[in-house]
Amino acid sequence: MKPRKIWSNLTVSDLDRTTKFYSALGFKSNGRSSDLTSFFVGEDNFIIHFFLTEKLKANVDIEISDAHIANEIIFTLSAESQDEVDKWAAEVESAGGKIVSAPAEFGEGYYGFVFADPDGHKFNVFYM
Repeated sequence: MKPRKIWSNLTVSDLDRTTKFYSALGFKSNGRSSDLTSFFVGEDNFIIHFFLTEKLKANVDIEISDAHIANEIIFTLSAESQDEVDKWAAEVESAGGKIVSAPAEFGEGYYGFVFADPDGHKFNVFYM
């Protein structure tokens, strides 16, 4: 197997809210349709598609967890400094996200925090 690309597909309940939230954090739009909103993330343009829950469920024969209760994945976003981590935390709250664990040092040389988007998807912002 030699995949050419990898991306993620997550579910959301409100495309407008999701588009507004990730745009406020500076994520680069990869387009939008009536079923999904999509963003490029990072220097390598990793793609995250956010599908309306009912649309993705209709096309896959698996259980999709409620991200407010359980997560299959936590994305990690790299930061350039502790100050940038703190700035991200303020931007996340301002955009309507929830800080799950406040910015703090953990382990030698590690600093970061975890946040949840409005649909409960978790991200770790991390500086080391």
